[in-house]
Amino acid sequence: MKKPQKSKVQKESKPKQNELEQLRSRVDDLQSQKDELFGKLQRVSADYANFQKRVPKQIADTISYEKEKIIKTLLPTLDNLEHTLQNVHSAENIETIVKGIQIIYDQMLDILKSHGVEQIKSQGEAFDPALHQAMMQKAEPDREENIVLEEFQKGYKLNDRVIRPGKVVVNKLPSEQTADEYQTTDTDAEDTE
Repeated sequence: MKKPQKSKVQKESKPKQNELEQLRSRVDDLQSQKDELFGKLQRVSADYANFQKRVPKQIADTISYEKEKIIKTLLPTLDNLEHTLQNVHSAENIETIVKGIQIIYDQMLDILKSHGVEQIKSQGEAFDPALHQAMMQKAEPDREENIVLEEFQKGYKLNDRVIRPGKVVVNKLPSEQTADEYQTTDTDAEDTE
């Protein structure tokens, strides 16, 4: 009579064995997926480490190449300046020397322009604190307020970004209130004497 119970246990164990087989198969699949992903992660990590080593060298090489390119464009100007200096003593008049220096100056401006550098026009322009640095103020009543009267040092932009502002003298007219204050102060000084 106990035999029927054994068969019931055997019947219950077969589905559990199938389920166990399926779980083992699933674990094996997940293990292989994990191993595959881990291998990919190691390769990406190694690629990134190589990238980190390679990029600074590439940047340094690019900077070095650009410096060389700029210097090569400046060398003809330096040659012309040297030639002018050698011939200063043999020049017959000052006009020849000035003309040579003007040619070198123009050549230098052309080279700078070819590299994206341009001069900031200042004299006669409205004062702009983004482009100009006010060194002094003068009062010229026949000129507009905040107009650049003089330029001590030229300003430059590189690709539309200011790399050196122009140092300038700005026209600052005295206001009527300031003029009244001067008159009041002068009157007070006369009264105390």
